[in-house]
Parts: sequence; C-alpha cells; structure tokens
Amino acid sequence: MPIEEEFYVRYYSGHKGKYGHEFLEFEFRSDGLCRYANNSNYRKDSLIKKEMHVSPAVIEELKRIIKESQIMKEDDSQWPEKNIVGSQEIEVRLGNEHISFETAKITSLVEVNDSKDPEGLRAFYYLVQDLRAFVFSLISLHFKIKPIN
Repeated sequence: MPIEEEFYVRYYSGHKGKYGHEFLEFEFRSDGLCRYANNSNYRKDSLIKKEMHVSPAVIEELKRIIKESQIMKEDDSQWPEKNIVGSQEIEVRLGNEHISFETAKITSLVEVNDSKDPEGLRAFYYLVQDLRAFVFSLISLHFKIKPIN
C-alpha cells in the first residue's frame, strides 16, 4: 500500500466592515474532507457552512492544479499587505512542502501588474481563481436540489 502524501489546502478571503466579518473560506484535507464557509451579513444573510467528502481523484486533481500553478516556489514578502478592503490567505501543505501567504484582496489583473512582484502575485491570482471555480463546482454538484418532475 503506497504511503499517502500529506496534503492540505485552505483559502480565506474576507474583511471586517459595515456588516461585520464577511468572508469566504474553504479547505481540503488528504482524507477527502472539504469544508466551506461563507458569511455575508448583507441584508441579514446568515453563515453558510457546507461539509463533504471528495474522492481521491478530486484530491489528486487539486494537487495537480496547485503543482502546475508553481505557487510553492513563490514568496509573499513583496505582495500588497492586507488593508481596509480585506485580505486573502492561502495555506498549502504538499508532502514535505508548506506555504502560508497573506495579501490584500486582489480584484483585478491591473492590481497584479502594478505590484512589486507581478509574476508571483499572478501565480497566486490565477490559482485562487481556479480553486474558487473548482470549489463552487463541487458544491453545486453535491448540494444542488433537483426538482422532482
């Protein structure tokens, strides 16, 4: 039986403002557990929490996405610091490698290109876009209620 490579990824994006602490967060573990939380107090929305188990194939695809992004080679020391607009964080453990980055909320490629480390921040920006799309697809597949005809 092959030894399972240690794997963990967590993403957070949020801010504290007029409506309290609003955030989006998700994490995946090597055992297939995925946790998702979205808190928006706008118009008295409530905290949305979802938890699911995904297959080893899904975990392998996440690993592939992360490896191809080259994020494990980056350094966030020149990235914009969190501010009033909010922050984004990513933490990844992939085998013996571990990264934990924090930066300001990045809303466009213009901000990426104008940063002190556009190449590194671009890797982060595109990885986040890929991970968010991946997570939203999984949530839609797992939790969408199909009407009965």
